[in-house]
Amino acid sequence: MEKIVENANNSNTDRAAATALATDWVALWNGDYEIAEKIISEDNRVHAAMFDGGDGSAVGGVSGLKGFVTMMRSLMSDLVFTIDVGPIVDGNHVVVRWVASGHYGGGVPGAGAPVGTAVTFHGTDILRVANNQVVEYWLNADTLDLMTQLQVGAS
Repeated sequence: MEKIVENANNSNTDRAAATALATDWVALWNGDYEIAEKIISEDNRVHAAMFDGGDGSAVGGVSGLKGFVTMMRSLMSDLVFTIDVGPIVDGNHVVVRWVASGHYGGGVPGAGAPVGTAVTFHGTDILRVANNQVVEYWLNADTLDLMTQLQVGAS
C-alpha cells in the first residue's frame, strides 16, 4: 500500500485505507447507519455551522453523528451523496468534495419551496483519522445555495 508523506505531528493514512473510509463515510451519509460504529470514534468532534446557530460541538460520538445524519436526511429522505473530488490524503486527514441531490421533504423553517422540489448542493468534508476512525470532522457545505433553492426568506 502506498504511504502518504507524513506532516509534522501527524501519522500517515495510506491511500487504500483513506479510500475505504471515504466510501464508508459516504455510505453513512446515504443512510447506512450500521457502518457508523466501525468508522466513527466515540471521541469524535464535529466542527460545523449548524442550522440552530451552534458550532457542532454538541454533536459528538457515534450517536451524535448518527443523529446529525438522520436530521439532515429527514429534510430529504431520498438524499444521495457522491464524491466529486477525492479522497485527498494529507497525513492523518482525509478530504472529500461531495455533491448531494434529493427532493425537499419539508421541515426547514421559512422555506417557501414546495415539498418535492429537487435540490443539489455541494460541500467539503475534512476528516481527521486515528485508528481507521473519524475523530474530528469539519463540514463546509454551501448552505446558502441550499437555502436559496429552498426559498428560505423569499417573499
